[in-house]
Amino acid sequence: MKPSDLNEPDLPNLEIATLGGGCFWCIEAVYEPIEGVESVVSGYAGGHVKNPTYHQVSSGETGHAEVTQISYDPSVISYEEILDLFWQAHDPTTLNRQGNDVGPQYRSIILYHNDQQKQVAEQSLKKAQEQFDQPIVTEIQPMTDFYPAEDYHQDFYENNPNHPYSVFVIKPKLEKLKKKEEAKH
Repeated sequence: MKPSDLNEPDLPNLEIATLGGGCFWCIEAVYEPIEGVESVVSGYAGGHVKNPTYHQVSSGETGHAEVTQISYDPSVISYEEILDLFWQAHDPTTLNRQGNDVGPQYRSIILYHNDQQKQVAEQSLKKAQEQFDQPIVTEIQPMTDFYPAEDYHQDFYENNPNHPYSVFVIKPKLEKLKKKEEAKH
């Protein structure tokens, strides 16, 4: 599926953000409940193999990152706000890893869909750097092909709340983000 496939005529006001920050299960779970986010699709992007499988991407040899493609209503949530949450949802200072997930498929990456997103992403990275002691290693690259992950990866946290990864990785991350958000208000 190409990003343009998500912009069907019945969804003319939606925009798309494509982000990778470790395992796509975590990033998907972060964005799904956000007001203004219409859908989140886990998938693969940034690599050189057409129609890769999870097994191929997991080898680290396809060049793909695990990413989420977020369709959102910009009249409700801006791209800047999407990126502000992105910086909080993972550690953008660790190269090719998030926690115990290690490899280039877990790299921090923003795949921009147009020049405006590129400019906003670059500005957002500079602003976010002030929050981190170590340099941010997030890649900012143009979006090319997006390949949806296998069905069992979609809505993983929602469909598998008792899975060990959900209990020990995703749920604590969501609770930490909720506390940060509550502290702002």
